[in-house]
Amino acid sequence: MSKKIASARISEKSSQLLQDLNNSLPFDKVLYGEDIQGSRAHAYMLCEQGIISKEDYEKIEFGLLEILEEVESGVFVLDGDDEDIHMAIEGRLTQKVGDAGKRLHTARSRNDQVALDFRLYVQKNTKVIAHLLLENIAIFVSVAETHANTMLPGMTHLQHAQPINFGYHMLAYASMFKRDYERFMSSYVRNNYSPIGCAALAGTPHPISRQITSDKLGFTAPTLNCLDTVSDRDFALEILFNISTMMMHISRLSEELILWSASEFKWVTLSDRHATGSSIMPQKKNPDIPELLRGKTGRVNGNLIGLLTVMKGLPLAYNKDMQEDKEGVFDSVRTAILSLQVLNEMIVEMSVNADKMEAACMIGHLSATDLADYLVKEAGLPFRDAYHITGNVVNLAEEKGLDISELSLVDLQSVDERIGEGVVALLDNRASMNARQSEGGTATVRTLEQVESLKGWLSSQM
Repeated sequence: MSKKIASARISEKSSQLLQDLNNSLPFDKVLYGEDIQGSRAHAYMLCEQGIISKEDYEKIEFGLLEILEEVESGVFVLDGDDEDIHMAIEGRLTQKVGDAGKRLHTARSRNDQVALDFRLYVQKNTKVIAHLLLENIAIFVSVAETHANTMLPGMTHLQHAQPINFGYHMLAYASMFKRDYERFMSSYVRNNYSPIGCAALAGTPHPISRQITSDKLGFTAPTLNCLDTVSDRDFALEILFNISTMMMHISRLSEELILWSASEFKWVTLSDRHATGSSIMPQKKNPDIPELLRGKTGRVNGNLIGLLTVMKGLPLAYNKDMQEDKEGVFDSVRTAILSLQVLNEMIVEMSVNADKMEAACMIGHLSATDLADYLVKEAGLPFRDAYHITGNVVNLAEEKGLDISELSLVDLQSVDERIGEGVVALLDNRASMNARQSEGGTATVRTLEQVESLKGWLSSQM
């Protein structure tokens, strides 16, 4: 008997090229665990509803568990001429338990079967990635707490702007990754509905209970509309979007780590375990991990655009184009998990060169805005007038080869006599950093408040 499911209607042998194009087993074999999990739940429901006998159910259950063990031990190798994982498992089951195995497909189609398997995979890995993000956030919060008083130049346009602390900078990334975590968990809740029982597109005349399979598989409930369900890949698009957004955040961090570890900065030092050498220049220590993370962001973005493009023109319900839904997701999930694992390890082992960071704060007149704010508050000047006076003070500092924080009161008053004695202390970079005490600001006290807030949030997620 042909292993091709469509052979009941097709009389001629398929073109080998068609078989090669159609065969999804080389990649969808990843779903063997989900396929067996879904089949066990389906068989249980069929038995509970009296659609198959208890004897047949027990044979199916025993056979599926044996197949799971065979796959994981390497006894059953998924590299045959079955066209997909569903037919590979069903064919093996029929070999083992006979006619009972042929009854397993009652009241279901490969359309709802693949929708179930794929959704189970996405839901499982959504939680895996979310858990890694919690680890990631905890690491960044720990670094932030350690360095809540370590100054570095905050930048806009990659130019020195105002003094901040390194902990505050790390909390910016913790905040990004927190949003990523919330996106993954929101997707999990939204997509936790069971497709099985929808059959090809319109349900089934068999007296099934979709609630039984939904409960058995840990879903919230069955999906509402079967026509939508078998053609829905929003859950796959969501995980691809969530991964792409997360990797964009990782890429931004990677860009900064690459810059900060360069000789011109030397603000951080990556451990030797997370760097590589050059094949020709023995002195080199290359930041390959952040470079690879930055590069892989383009890869996952491509997977998202690929599936959006596949889905954009499909009529309801299932179309074979949708076989192209999985490889990009599998690739992005693997990339996301590995990227988070290596990022978390790299940050834990990274050295922060506080002296280099603080020395850099003496470049770029970081406390200039404090002088303008002083003139507004103490001298009552309009901000624009204060802004231009401050610009003249910066020009004087440039002429003298000094940072604005190094100017004497005499120097300052030579530009404008309304500058009082108290401003000298305000122009100290650490005073400037700690003056920014508005909610969400960089003052050390505010940074530590943010640390405690994120610690409380992390505790609520565990």
